[in-house]
Amino acid sequence: MPKILRPLEVYGVLPQTNCGECGESTCMAFAAKVADGVVEITQCRPLFKDPKYKSKLQKALEVTRPPVKAVTIGTPPYQVIVGGKRVMYRHELTYHNPTAIAIDVMDDVDADPLIKRAKAIESYTFERIGQQLRLNLIALRYVSGNPEKFAKAADVLSKNVSLPLILCSYSPDAMEEALTVVGDKRPLIYAATRNNWKEMLDLASKYKCPIAISSPGDLNTLKSLASTFISTGIEDIVLDPGTFVRGDSLAETINIFTMLRRAAIEKEDKSVGFPLMAVPAVVWMDPEGDEVEKKMKESYVASIMMTRYADLLVMHSFDPWVLMPLLVWRQNIYTDPRVPPSVKPGVYEIGKPTDVSPVFATGNFALTYFLVRGDIENAKIDAYLVVADSEGLSVESSVAGRRLTADKFAEAIKSSGLNQKLKKKVLVIPGRAARLSGELEELLSGWKVLVGPRDSSAIPEFVEKVLKKEMESA
Repeated sequence: MPKILRPLEVYGVLPQTNCGECGESTCMAFAAKVADGVVEITQCRPLFKDPKYKSKLQKALEVTRPPVKAVTIGTPPYQVIVGGKRVMYRHELTYHNPTAIAIDVMDDVDADPLIKRAKAIESYTFERIGQQLRLNLIALRYVSGNPEKFAKAADVLSKNVSLPLILCSYSPDAMEEALTVVGDKRPLIYAATRNNWKEMLDLASKYKCPIAISSPGDLNTLKSLASTFISTGIEDIVLDPGTFVRGDSLAETINIFTMLRRAAIEKEDKSVGFPLMAVPAVVWMDPEGDEVEKKMKESYVASIMMTRYADLLVMHSFDPWVLMPLLVWRQNIYTDPRVPPSVKPGVYEIGKPTDVSPVFATGNFALTYFLVRGDIENAKIDAYLVVADSEGLSVESSVAGRRLTADKFAEAIKSSGLNQKLKKKVLVIPGRAARLSGELEELLSGWKVLVGPRDSSAIPEFVEKVLKKEMESA
Protein backbone atom coordinates (compact mmCIF):
# COMPACT_ATOMS: atom_id res chain seq x y z
CA MET A 1 0.00 0.00 0.00
CA PRO A 2 1.23 3.51 -0.72
CA LYS A 3 2.41 5.54 2.23
CA ILE A 4 0.00 8.41 2.90
CA LEU A 5 1.53 11.59 4.30
CA ARG A 6 0.01 12.44 7.69
CA PRO A 7 -0.41 15.97 9.14
CA LEU A 8 1.53 15.04 12.28
CA GLU A 9 4.51 13.96 10.18
CA VAL A 10 4.58 17.35 8.52
CA TYR A 11 3.99 19.19 11.79
CA GLY A 12 7.01 17.46 13.31
CA VAL A 13 9.39 19.10 10.79
CA LEU A 14 7.87 22.60 10.96
CA PRO A 15 9.20 25.44 13.17
CA GLN A 16 5.99 25.17 15.25
CA THR A 17 5.97 28.90 16.00
CA ASN A 18 2.49 29.59 14.59
CA CYS A 19 3.92 32.72 12.95
CA GLY A 20 1.18 32.87 10.30
CA GLU A 21 3.54 33.79 7.43
CA CYS A 22 2.18 30.87 5.42
CA GLY A 23 -1.34 32.33 5.60
CA GLU A 24 -2.61 29.80 8.14
CA SER A 25 -3.33 30.57 11.80
CA THR A 26 -1.31 27.62 13.14
CA CYS A 27 1.45 25.29 12.00
CA MET A 28 -0.91 22.35 12.45
CA ALA A 29 -3.43 23.88 10.05
CA PHE A 30 -0.63 24.41 7.56
CA ALA A 31 0.60 20.83 8.07
CA ALA A 32 -2.87 19.47 7.32
CA LYS A 33 -2.99 21.35 4.02
CA VAL A 34 0.52 20.20 3.05
CA ALA A 35 -0.45 16.59 3.79
CA ASP A 36 -3.57 17.04 1.69
CA GLY A 37 -1.56 18.42 -1.22
CA VAL A 38 -3.36 21.77 -1.14
CA VAL A 39 -0.21 23.83 -0.47
CA GLU A 40 3.53 23.26 -0.79
CA ILE A 41 5.97 23.03 2.09
CA THR A 42 7.89 25.91 0.45
CA GLN A 43 5.23 28.32 1.73
CA CYS A 44 6.69 27.97 5.23
CA ARG A 45 9.04 30.96 4.87
CA PRO A 46 10.93 30.64 8.18
CA LEU A 47 11.79 27.03 7.39
CA PHE A 48 13.46 28.02 4.12
CA LYS A 49 14.93 31.39 5.12
CA ASP A 50 16.03 31.10 8.74
CA PRO A 51 19.43 29.29 9.08
CA LYS A 52 18.51 27.95 12.51
CA TYR A 53 15.98 25.61 10.86
CA LYS A 54 18.54 24.12 8.46
CA SER A 55 18.36 20.62 9.95
CA LYS A 56 14.56 20.73 10.00
CA LEU A 57 14.52 21.87 6.39
CA GLN A 58 16.38 18.76 5.24
CA LYS A 59 13.97 16.55 7.16
CA ALA A 60 10.99 18.49 5.82
CA LEU A 61 12.11 18.04 2.23
CA GLU A 62 12.62 14.32 2.82
CA VAL A 63 9.30 13.81 4.62
CA THR A 64 7.18 15.76 2.15
CA ARG A 65 8.80 14.50 -1.04
CA PRO A 66 6.14 12.50 -2.87
CA PRO A 67 7.10 9.02 -4.13
CA VAL A 68 6.94 10.47 -7.67
CA LYS A 69 8.99 13.65 -7.54
CA ALA A 70 7.41 16.87 -8.78
CA VAL A 71 9.51 18.36 -11.60
CA THR A 72 9.15 21.94 -12.79
CA ILE A 73 9.58 22.82 -16.47
CA GLY A 74 9.85 26.49 -17.39
CA THR A 75 9.97 29.55 -15.17
CA PRO A 76 7.27 31.54 -13.33
CA PRO A 77 4.61 32.49 -14.20
CA TYR A 78 4.61 30.10 -17.17
CA GLN A 79 6.02 26.99 -15.53
CA VAL A 80 4.50 23.52 -15.68
CA ILE A 81 4.81 21.00 -12.85
CA VAL A 82 4.68 17.31 -13.69
CA GLY A 83 4.67 14.34 -11.32
CA GLY A 84 4.15 14.84 -7.60
CA LYS A 85 1.99 11.72 -7.27
CA ARG A 86 1.50 9.97 -3.94
CA VAL A 87 -1.02 7.27 -4.80
CA MET A 88 -1.57 4.69 -7.52
CA TYR A 89 -5.28 5.34 -7.84
CA ARG A 90 -7.04 8.70 -7.57
CA HIS A 91 -9.74 7.36 -5.23
CA GLU A 92 -7.07 6.62 -2.61
CA LEU A 93 -6.51 10.36 -2.13
CA THR A 94 -6.47 12.42 -5.33
CA TYR A 95 -4.09 13.21 -8.17
CA HIS A 96 -2.18 16.48 -8.30
CA ASN A 97 -0.43 18.19 -11.24
CA PRO A 98 -2.53 17.21 -14.27
CA THR A 99 -0.78 15.43 -17.13
CA ALA A 100 0.98 18.08 -19.22
CA ILE A 101 0.32 17.99 -22.97
CA ALA A 102 2.92 19.20 -25.46
CA ILE A 103 2.45 19.68 -29.20
CA ASP A 104 5.50 19.37 -31.42
CA VAL A 105 6.94 21.85 -33.93
CA MET A 106 9.88 21.35 -36.30
CA ASP A 107 13.07 23.39 -36.50
CA ASP A 108 13.32 23.09 -40.31
CA VAL A 109 10.51 25.55 -41.12
CA ASP A 110 10.71 29.32 -41.60
CA ALA A 111 10.04 31.65 -38.71
CA ASP A 112 6.55 32.72 -39.82
CA PRO A 113 4.94 29.25 -40.01
CA LEU A 114 6.81 28.26 -36.83
CA ILE A 115 5.40 31.24 -34.95
CA LYS A 116 1.93 30.68 -36.41
CA ARG A 117 1.74 27.08 -35.19
CA ALA A 118 3.26 27.96 -31.82
CA LYS A 119 0.81 30.81 -31.22
CA ALA A 120 -2.09 28.55 -32.21
CA ILE A 121 -0.92 25.99 -29.65
CA GLU A 122 -0.61 28.64 -26.97
CA SER A 123 -4.03 30.16 -27.65
CA TYR A 124 -5.91 26.85 -27.96
CA THR A 125 -8.51 26.77 -25.20
CA PHE A 126 -12.12 25.94 -24.49
CA GLU A 127 -14.26 26.22 -21.39
CA ARG A 128 -15.90 23.31 -19.61
CA ILE A 129 -17.71 23.52 -16.27
CA GLY A 130 -16.09 26.84 -15.50
CA GLN A 131 -12.51 25.81 -16.28
CA GLN A 132 -10.36 26.86 -19.21
CA LEU A 133 -8.80 23.74 -20.74
CA ARG A 134 -5.45 24.42 -22.40
CA LEU A 135 -2.31 22.85 -23.79
CA ASN A 136 0.85 23.19 -21.72
CA LEU A 137 4.10 22.98 -23.64
CA ILE A 138 5.73 23.15 -27.06
CA ALA A 139 8.15 20.41 -28.09
CA LEU A 140 10.79 21.62 -30.56
CA ARG A 141 12.09 18.72 -32.64
CA TYR A 142 15.58 18.72 -34.12
CA VAL A 143 14.99 17.51 -37.68
CA SER A 144 17.12 19.98 -39.66
CA GLY A 145 20.47 18.43 -38.71
CA ASN A 146 21.78 21.96 -38.19
CA PRO A 147 22.53 22.96 -34.56
CA GLU A 148 22.42 26.67 -35.39
CA LYS A 149 18.99 26.30 -36.98
CA PHE A 150 17.79 24.39 -33.92
CA ALA A 151 19.02 27.19 -31.65
CA LYS A 152 17.45 29.85 -33.86
CA ALA A 153 14.08 28.08 -33.76
CA ALA A 154 14.31 27.83 -29.97
CA ASP A 155 15.08 31.54 -29.79
CA VAL A 156 12.12 32.41 -32.04
CA LEU A 157 9.77 30.35 -29.87
CA SER A 158 11.00 31.82 -26.59
CA LYS A 159 10.51 35.37 -27.89
CA ASN A 160 7.03 34.84 -29.36
CA VAL A 161 5.21 32.46 -27.00
CA SER A 162 5.13 31.97 -23.24
CA LEU A 163 4.63 28.20 -23.05
CA PRO A 164 7.58 26.22 -21.64
CA LEU A 165 9.70 24.31 -24.16
CA ILE A 166 10.87 20.76 -24.59
CA LEU A 167 14.06 20.64 -26.64
CA CYS A 168 14.04 17.32 -28.50
CA SER A 169 17.43 16.19 -29.75
CA TYR A 170 19.85 13.36 -29.04
CA SER A 171 22.74 15.53 -30.24
CA PRO A 172 24.63 17.17 -27.35
CA ASP A 173 26.04 19.75 -29.78
CA ALA A 174 22.59 20.80 -30.98
CA MET A 175 21.27 20.78 -27.43
CA GLU A 176 24.04 23.00 -26.12
CA GLU A 177 23.60 25.40 -29.02
CA ALA A 178 19.92 25.79 -28.10
CA LEU A 179 20.57 25.99 -24.36
CA THR A 180 22.97 28.90 -24.80
CA VAL A 181 19.93 30.81 -26.09
CA VAL A 182 17.03 29.54 -23.95
CA GLY A 183 18.70 27.73 -21.04
CA ASP A 184 17.54 30.40 -18.61
CA LYS A 185 13.92 29.45 -19.46
CA ARG A 186 14.40 25.98 -17.91
CA PRO A 187 13.31 23.91 -20.92
CA LEU A 188 13.11 20.14 -20.59
CA ILE A 189 16.17 18.54 -22.18
CA TYR A 190 15.11 15.53 -24.23
CA ALA A 191 16.90 13.26 -23.98
CA ALA A 192 19.78 11.51 -22.26
CA THR A 193 20.38 7.98 -23.58
CA ARG A 194 22.93 5.24 -23.02
CA ASN A 195 25.02 6.80 -25.82
CA ASN A 196 25.03 10.48 -24.84
CA TRP A 197 24.28 10.53 -21.11
CA LYS A 198 27.62 12.01 -20.00
CA GLU A 199 27.33 15.03 -22.28
CA MET A 200 23.64 15.53 -21.48
CA LEU A 201 24.31 15.23 -17.74
CA ASP A 202 26.88 18.00 -18.02
CA LEU A 203 24.39 20.20 -19.88
CA ALA A 204 21.65 19.60 -17.30
CA SER A 205 24.11 20.48 -14.53
CA LYS A 206 25.49 23.55 -16.29
CA TYR A 207 22.14 25.08 -17.24
CA LYS A 208 20.17 23.71 -14.27
CA CYS A 209 17.43 22.38 -16.53
CA PRO A 210 15.22 19.33 -16.03
CA ILE A 211 16.19 16.39 -18.21
CA ALA A 212 14.43 13.37 -19.68
CA ILE A 213 16.13 9.99 -19.66
CA SER A 214 15.11 7.79 -22.56
CA SER A 215 15.64 4.05 -22.78
CA PRO A 216 12.81 2.54 -24.85
CA GLY A 217 12.01 -0.97 -23.71
CA ASP A 218 15.11 -1.30 -21.52
CA LEU A 219 14.15 -0.66 -17.91
CA ASN A 220 17.49 -1.80 -16.49
CA THR A 221 19.33 0.90 -18.44
CA LEU A 222 16.64 3.46 -17.58
CA LYS A 223 17.01 2.74 -13.89
CA SER A 224 20.81 2.68 -14.07
CA LEU A 225 20.97 6.05 -15.81
CA ALA A 226 18.53 7.57 -13.32
CA SER A 227 20.64 6.30 -10.41
CA THR A 228 23.76 7.80 -11.99
CA PHE A 229 22.09 11.19 -12.39
CA ILE A 230 20.81 11.10 -8.80
CA SER A 231 24.32 10.33 -7.51
CA THR A 232 25.58 13.56 -9.13
CA GLY A 233 22.85 15.62 -7.48
CA ILE A 234 20.55 15.90 -10.49
CA GLU A 235 17.00 14.95 -9.54
CA ASP A 236 14.85 17.02 -11.88
CA ILE A 237 14.35 13.96 -14.05
CA VAL A 238 11.59 12.73 -16.35
CA LEU A 239 11.62 9.08 -17.45
CA ASP A 240 10.78 7.96 -20.99
CA PRO A 241 10.50 4.15 -21.01
CA GLY A 242 9.33 4.18 -24.63
CA THR A 243 5.92 4.35 -26.28
CA PHE A 244 5.18 1.36 -28.50
CA VAL A 245 1.86 1.36 -30.31
CA ARG A 246 1.85 -1.35 -32.98
CA GLY A 247 -0.16 -4.48 -32.30
CA ASP A 248 0.30 -6.02 -28.87
CA SER A 249 3.16 -3.64 -28.07
CA LEU A 250 0.69 -1.03 -26.76
CA ALA A 251 -0.31 -3.47 -24.00
CA GLU A 252 3.37 -3.90 -23.16
CA THR A 253 3.80 -0.12 -22.97
CA ILE A 254 0.91 0.12 -20.52
CA ASN A 255 2.44 -2.69 -18.48
CA ILE A 256 5.84 -0.95 -18.33
CA PHE A 257 4.34 2.35 -17.19
CA THR A 258 2.30 0.54 -14.54
CA MET A 259 5.31 -1.36 -13.24
CA LEU A 260 7.36 1.82 -12.96
CA ARG A 261 4.64 3.68 -11.10
CA ARG A 262 4.03 0.73 -8.78
CA ALA A 263 7.75 0.44 -8.04
CA ALA A 264 7.90 4.15 -7.18
CA ILE A 265 4.81 4.32 -4.97
CA GLU A 266 4.31 0.89 -3.45
CA LYS A 267 7.94 -0.24 -3.28
CA GLU A 268 9.36 3.26 -2.66
CA ASP A 269 12.09 2.78 -5.28
CA LYS A 270 13.55 6.29 -5.55
CA SER A 271 15.56 5.44 -8.66
CA VAL A 272 12.31 5.35 -10.66
CA GLY A 273 10.35 7.85 -8.55
CA PHE A 274 10.06 10.41 -11.31
CA PRO A 275 7.40 11.64 -13.76
CA LEU A 276 6.75 9.37 -16.73
CA MET A 277 6.70 10.64 -20.29
CA ALA A 278 4.79 9.11 -23.20
CA VAL A 279 5.04 10.09 -26.86
CA PRO A 280 1.78 9.27 -28.70
CA ALA A 281 3.25 11.17 -31.68
CA VAL A 282 5.13 7.97 -32.57
CA VAL A 283 1.99 6.75 -34.37
CA TRP A 284 3.10 8.97 -37.27
CA MET A 285 6.18 6.75 -37.75
CA ASP A 286 3.95 3.86 -38.76
CA PRO A 287 3.77 3.61 -42.58
CA GLU A 288 0.36 1.93 -42.36
CA GLY A 289 -2.93 3.82 -42.12
CA ASP A 290 -4.14 7.10 -43.54
CA GLU A 291 -4.00 10.50 -41.84
CA VAL A 292 -7.38 10.26 -40.13
CA GLU A 293 -6.59 6.79 -38.75
CA LYS A 294 -3.30 8.04 -37.31
CA LYS A 295 -4.92 11.04 -35.67
CA MET A 296 -7.57 8.85 -34.12
CA LYS A 297 -4.97 6.38 -32.91
CA GLU A 298 -2.84 9.16 -31.46
CA SER A 299 -5.85 10.45 -29.53
CA TYR A 300 -6.79 7.12 -27.98
CA VAL A 301 -3.17 6.19 -27.23
CA ALA A 302 -2.77 9.53 -25.44
CA SER A 303 -5.95 8.91 -23.43
CA ILE A 304 -4.81 5.42 -22.46
CA MET A 305 -1.35 6.57 -21.41
CA MET A 306 -2.78 9.46 -19.40
CA THR A 307 -4.96 6.95 -17.57
CA ARG A 308 -1.99 4.67 -17.01
CA TYR A 309 0.34 7.09 -15.29
CA ALA A 310 1.86 9.29 -18.02
CA ASP A 311 2.64 12.69 -16.47
CA LEU A 312 3.72 14.25 -19.77
CA LEU A 313 2.52 13.61 -23.33
CA VAL A 314 4.11 14.74 -26.58
CA MET A 315 1.70 14.86 -29.51
CA HIS A 316 1.75 15.91 -33.13
CA SER A 317 -1.91 16.25 -34.11
CA PHE A 318 -3.49 19.63 -33.51
CA ASP A 319 -7.06 18.96 -34.61
CA PRO A 320 -9.79 19.96 -32.11
CA TRP A 321 -11.51 16.57 -32.46
CA VAL A 322 -8.25 14.90 -31.41
CA LEU A 323 -7.51 17.20 -28.47
CA MET A 324 -10.93 17.95 -26.96
CA PRO A 325 -11.68 14.40 -25.75
CA LEU A 326 -8.18 14.24 -24.26
CA LEU A 327 -8.50 17.55 -22.40
CA VAL A 328 -11.95 16.62 -21.06
CA TRP A 329 -10.67 13.22 -19.94
CA ARG A 330 -7.75 14.90 -18.18
CA GLN A 331 -10.15 17.23 -16.39
CA ASN A 332 -12.19 14.26 -15.19
CA ILE A 333 -9.20 12.26 -13.96
CA TYR A 334 -7.77 15.20 -12.04
CA THR A 335 -11.01 16.21 -10.36
CA ASP A 336 -10.67 15.55 -6.64
CA PRO A 337 -12.97 12.55 -5.97
CA ARG A 338 -13.46 13.78 -2.40
CA VAL A 339 -14.88 17.12 -3.52
CA PRO A 340 -17.48 17.06 -6.31
CA PRO A 341 -17.09 20.04 -8.67
CA SER A 342 -19.66 22.57 -7.56
CA VAL A 343 -20.62 26.22 -7.73
CA LYS A 344 -21.65 28.49 -4.89
CA PRO A 345 -25.36 28.28 -4.08
CA GLY A 346 -27.23 31.52 -4.70
CA VAL A 347 -29.05 33.47 -7.38
CA TYR A 348 -27.44 34.21 -10.75
CA GLU A 349 -28.68 36.65 -13.36
CA ILE A 350 -28.80 35.53 -16.98
CA GLY A 351 -29.08 38.37 -19.45
CA LYS A 352 -30.85 41.40 -17.98
CA PRO A 353 -33.73 40.06 -15.88
CA THR A 354 -36.46 42.38 -14.61
CA ASP A 355 -39.26 42.15 -12.06
CA VAL A 356 -41.36 40.12 -14.53
CA SER A 357 -38.66 37.60 -15.53
CA PRO A 358 -38.99 33.86 -14.83
CA VAL A 359 -36.90 31.97 -12.29
CA PHE A 360 -35.19 28.67 -13.04
CA ALA A 361 -33.85 26.42 -10.28
CA THR A 362 -31.21 23.71 -10.24
CA GLY A 363 -28.58 22.09 -8.00
CA ASN A 364 -25.01 23.23 -7.50
CA PHE A 365 -23.19 20.41 -9.33
CA ALA A 366 -20.87 22.39 -11.61
CA LEU A 367 -21.63 20.48 -14.81
CA THR A 368 -25.38 20.84 -14.22
CA TYR A 369 -25.07 24.56 -13.53
CA PHE A 370 -23.08 25.37 -16.67
CA LEU A 371 -25.29 23.22 -18.90
CA VAL A 372 -28.48 24.78 -17.56
CA ARG A 373 -27.08 28.28 -17.77
CA GLY A 374 -25.91 27.72 -21.33
CA ASP A 375 -29.27 26.36 -22.42
CA ILE A 376 -31.15 29.28 -20.83
CA GLU A 377 -28.83 31.65 -22.69
CA ASN A 378 -29.50 29.71 -25.91
CA ALA A 379 -33.23 30.28 -25.33
CA LYS A 380 -32.45 34.02 -25.52
CA ILE A 381 -34.45 34.80 -22.42
CA ASP A 382 -33.64 37.07 -19.48
CA ALA A 383 -34.05 35.06 -16.30
CA TYR A 384 -32.86 34.35 -12.80
CA LEU A 385 -31.17 31.05 -12.02
CA VAL A 386 -31.45 29.95 -8.39
CA VAL A 387 -28.84 27.37 -7.42
CA ALA A 388 -29.72 25.30 -4.37
CA ASP A 389 -27.18 23.32 -2.38
CA SER A 390 -27.28 19.75 -3.73
CA GLU A 391 -23.91 18.95 -2.10
CA GLY A 392 -22.22 18.91 -5.48
CA LEU A 393 -24.37 16.08 -6.82
CA SER A 394 -26.53 15.96 -9.93
CA VAL A 395 -30.21 16.83 -9.59
CA GLU A 396 -31.39 13.25 -10.08
CA SER A 397 -28.92 11.79 -7.56
CA SER A 398 -29.45 14.50 -4.96
CA VAL A 399 -33.26 14.30 -5.17
CA ALA A 400 -33.18 10.50 -4.93
CA GLY A 401 -30.84 10.68 -1.94
CA ARG A 402 -32.91 13.41 -0.24
CA ARG A 403 -30.01 15.83 -0.38
CA LEU A 404 -31.93 18.22 -2.60
CA THR A 405 -35.40 18.73 -1.19
CA ALA A 406 -38.35 21.08 -1.57
CA ASP A 407 -37.20 22.75 1.64
CA LYS A 408 -33.79 23.52 0.13
CA PHE A 409 -35.35 24.97 -3.03
CA ALA A 410 -37.74 27.04 -0.92
CA GLU A 411 -34.94 28.30 1.33
CA ALA A 412 -32.84 29.23 -1.72
CA ILE A 413 -35.75 31.24 -3.13
CA LYS A 414 -36.50 32.98 0.16
CA SER A 415 -32.88 33.89 0.84
CA SER A 416 -32.41 35.22 -2.72
CA GLY A 417 -34.63 38.24 -2.17
CA LEU A 418 -36.69 37.42 -5.26
CA ASN A 419 -39.90 37.36 -3.22
CA GLN A 420 -39.68 41.11 -2.81
CA LYS A 421 -38.17 41.85 -6.22
CA LEU A 422 -40.57 40.05 -8.57
CA LYS A 423 -44.07 41.01 -9.66
CA LYS A 424 -44.60 37.71 -11.48
CA LYS A 425 -43.48 34.72 -9.45
CA VAL A 426 -42.96 31.80 -11.81
CA LEU A 427 -40.46 29.10 -10.86
CA VAL A 428 -39.24 26.38 -13.23
CA ILE A 429 -37.75 23.35 -11.51
CA PRO A 430 -35.86 20.54 -13.26
CA GLY A 431 -37.92 17.70 -14.72
CA ARG A 432 -35.88 15.25 -12.67
CA ALA A 433 -37.13 17.00 -9.52
CA ALA A 434 -40.81 16.84 -10.58
CA ARG A 435 -41.79 14.95 -7.42
CA LEU A 436 -41.00 18.09 -5.40
CA SER A 437 -43.37 20.42 -7.26
CA GLY A 438 -46.47 19.95 -5.06
CA GLU A 439 -44.61 20.36 -1.78
CA LEU A 440 -42.72 23.33 -3.17
CA GLU A 441 -45.90 25.20 -4.13
CA GLU A 442 -47.11 24.76 -0.55
CA LEU A 443 -43.85 26.15 0.83
CA LEU A 444 -43.75 29.09 -1.61
CA SER A 445 -46.99 30.94 -1.17
CA GLY A 446 -47.89 33.00 -4.22
CA TRP A 447 -45.51 31.19 -6.59
CA LYS A 448 -46.47 29.20 -9.64
CA VAL A 449 -44.19 26.14 -9.89
CA LEU A 450 -43.64 24.65 -13.36
CA VAL A 451 -41.91 21.37 -14.06
CA GLY A 452 -39.32 21.93 -16.75
CA PRO A 453 -37.78 19.40 -19.15
CA ARG A 454 -35.78 16.45 -17.85
CA ASP A 455 -32.88 17.49 -20.07
CA SER A 456 -31.79 21.13 -20.08
CA SER A 457 -31.14 21.00 -23.83
CA ALA A 458 -34.96 21.16 -24.22
CA ILE A 459 -35.18 24.49 -22.34
CA PRO A 460 -35.38 26.64 -25.52
CA GLU A 461 -38.35 24.59 -26.77
CA PHE A 462 -39.92 24.65 -23.30
CA VAL A 463 -39.63 28.45 -23.21
CA GLU A 464 -41.40 28.83 -26.57
CA LYS A 465 -44.17 26.29 -26.03
CA VAL A 466 -44.86 26.53 -22.29
CA LEU A 467 -43.09 29.23 -20.33
CA LYS A 468 -44.05 32.28 -22.39
CA LYS A 469 -47.77 31.40 -22.13
CA GLU A 470 -47.48 30.80 -18.38
CA MET A 471 -45.71 34.13 -17.89
CA GLU A 472 -48.47 35.95 -19.76
CA SER A 473 -51.15 34.39 -17.61
CA ALA A 474 -49.31 34.83 -14.32
